[in-house]
Order: sequence, then C-alpha cells, then structure tokens
Amino acid sequence: MTIQKHTMTHLPLGDHKTAPWYGKDILSVKQFDRLDLEYIFGVAHEMHDMVDHIGTFDLLKGKILANLFYEPSTRTSSSFTAAMERLGGSVIPINEVKYSSVAKGESLPDTVRTLECYADVIVLRHPEVGSAAIAAKAARKPVINAGDGIGEHPTQALLDAFTIREELGHIDGLTVTLLGDLKHGRTVHSLARLLSLYKVKLNYVSPDILRMPAELMDELSQKGVEQTEYTTLDACLPETDVLYVTRVQKERFADEAAYESVKGAYVINAEVMKAAKQRMIVMHPLPRVGEIDPAFDEDPRAAYFRQMEYGLYVRMALLAMVLGKA
Repeated sequence: MTIQKHTMTHLPLGDHKTAPWYGKDILSVKQFDRLDLEYIFGVAHEMHDMVDHIGTFDLLKGKILANLFYEPSTRTSSSFTAAMERLGGSVIPINEVKYSSVAKGESLPDTVRTLECYADVIVLRHPEVGSAAIAAKAARKPVINAGDGIGEHPTQALLDAFTIREELGHIDGLTVTLLGDLKHGRTVHSLARLLSLYKVKLNYVSPDILRMPAELMDELSQKGVEQTEYTTLDACLPETDVLYVTRVQKERFADEAAYESVKGAYVINAEVMKAAKQRMIVMHPLPRVGEIDPAFDEDPRAAYFRQMEYGLYVRMALLAMVLGKA
C-alpha cells in the first residue's frame, strides 16, 4: 500500500489574515468540528502535492517557530522542524530544557513570553496536563500543543485521522481498535475524541490496569459512539479496519513491577495478523518497544511509517493556517 494521491479542489495559499485559523492556538481536538477537519485535510493535500513537486518553498519565509520541548521527543520535534523548514521558515530548537533558564526555576508563562519576543509561533510539549492552555493564556502568539502529559496530543490525532482517510478513503463506517496502554496514552485519548465526529465503532483492548479512562468513555457515550472493551485482541481483530497499537509507557508508571507485569501483553506479528482483514491498516504513533514485530513492516497493511510522513503534511498545514498563509 502506498500513500494515495488525491485530486481535489485547489486551496489558495498566501496571505489570509482574516482566515478563521489566523493567530489561533491549537490546544485540543475538542476545538474541531468536521468542517474544520475537511479544511485541514484539504490544506494538507496541498502541502503533499507541493512537497512532491517542489520540495521546499517560501510560504513562511521570514517566520520563526520556537520548538519548546520539556519532554524527550524525536518524531514530533523533528516533524515540526521539517514542516517549518519545508515552508521556508526558521526554527529555534529547545529540546534540552535542562540547559535553559527553566532549569533555574523560570515559570512556563515567563518562558513563553520570552520566546514569543523572538518567534511567530510556539510548539510546546510538557509533562503536565493543561500546560498548553496555561502557555496559550500567557502568549500573544499562537501556541500549538505537542502533548501535555497524559492529556492530549491534538496534532497527532489530526495526522492519525488524515492517515486513516488517505489509506482507506473514508472514516465513516469504520471499526477502529485501540490496543495497549489506553490509560496513559494521550494519542489514543485525542484520537478517540476526534473519531467521535464520525460514525465509527471503537474497540478498546488493554490489560485491566491500563483501561481507557471511564470519564472519556462516558464523554463518547453521550455522543452516541459505540464502544466495547476487551482484554484480548482475538475477539475483535477480524472486524477491525484500523488497528492502532500503542506501547506501554514505562515513564508513566510509578511502580516498576506493575510495568513489568504488562509490558509484553500484546505483540503484533504475521501469525496474529492472519486473523485480520486483507484491506485494513496497522498504525502506531511510535516509538515501538517490542509490540510490533519488525518482520511485519513489509506487510502492506503496516502503515505506521507512512503515518509519520502524513504527519509532516498535516503539521505544515497547521503552521500555514495559524500564521495566516492558508
């Protein structure tokens, strides 16, 4: 399976200071409706086409992004850096916060106020839930939430939904199975909320101590989303259109014995996938730590590295939107 090329209506790129997303923060998937998603995905299509045909361009020339990461990150940090540089902009990378003024005790609002003196947009990852909202309240420039603790990761959810649509052609009517650490996984929390805008069935497969939070399930139930919980994959894999695998996150456990008891609960390999549909996809936000056999990577249903590429186009779209260029 390869990344799909779609013919679509051309979306003009250029100065759009009156556009609805100009100057806005992107903090939570709760701020989006289906029309927003269609718009974002449309701009992402444009970005995909432009990268394919041109590579880099000057849409954001003269603009500066501050990448402020209080937690380790390879994919998200480099994805935003690549997105900004593909668009002709520049990046201030702050991935080792321990070497900055934060290590001296500077507050998050003060750090953000300082950085916005130099930058036009701030991308923030922080270990505390709600930190992105605190940063946005302090900032005059747009703030994009790149993950706040076990809370949300909205840009990941957007690229995940974009991946599903690109790979399978639609989202309505699909059965999506979320597997692994559903308690701490901000990616699955945000994706489940985003998918509630569509007519989908959600399956949750996890050890008992890593179940999807009850409050999130209640929130989705009120929207009429069909949800089913399992402790094994066997019962729901044959009906699954999208299998979204997550790692068990050691860094979220206070008790190492509890982590050891569940870390290898599920492993996706060729034998397991014999029970799955031939037309379906396996996704993973990465990094993986043993939960998907690398030998499965050659299977056309393995979409996780294509998923990373789709993320570049979505983040390019978001940067252009909040900076008034889409």
